[in-house]
Amino acid sequence: MKLMGTTCTLRWRTEHDRELIWTVDPTHPIAQGIPHPMIIDEDEMYGEHFDVPAPDELIFLSTFSGGEVFRSGMTYRRGYGRIFYFRPGDQDFPTYFHEGVRRVISNAVQWAVTHRPERTTPTLLRYETEDFYTGHGYAGPMDSDAEEVRA
Repeated sequence: MKLMGTTCTLRWRTEHDRELIWTVDPTHPIAQGIPHPMIIDEDEMYGEHFDVPAPDELIFLSTFSGGEVFRSGMTYRRGYGRIFYFRPGDQDFPTYFHEGVRRVISNAVQWAVTHRPERTTPTLLRYETEDFYTGHGYAGPMDSDAEEVRA
């Protein structure tokens, strides 16, 4: 809840419910090769309202036999990171063995890889403590080859 800044509450019920996962953004890389709709014969039902921040992208929307709908595939970007939320999956049902679910997870892993500039090791600067804190006679960081090391 701290990460999302919301309560993350939602509606749900544990039933042998049929789920249809509709692709609402077929151009997204995570949706590539996913059937439309993807049918999961038995799963737990989740329903709106799902109290999370508005997603950057909505890729999948689920409907259930009771008429409920749920935003089931959403992306977020935070700094250099990419986050994909995917709803299907429950400990009581074999959802993770479903071929389509596995394909979504595989696509999402590929999508989540960030391509960022090569990171370099930062240069650590050492300062004479007395000069640094008092400002008297401060001449900048010590030479990295300096022999004197303060504990």
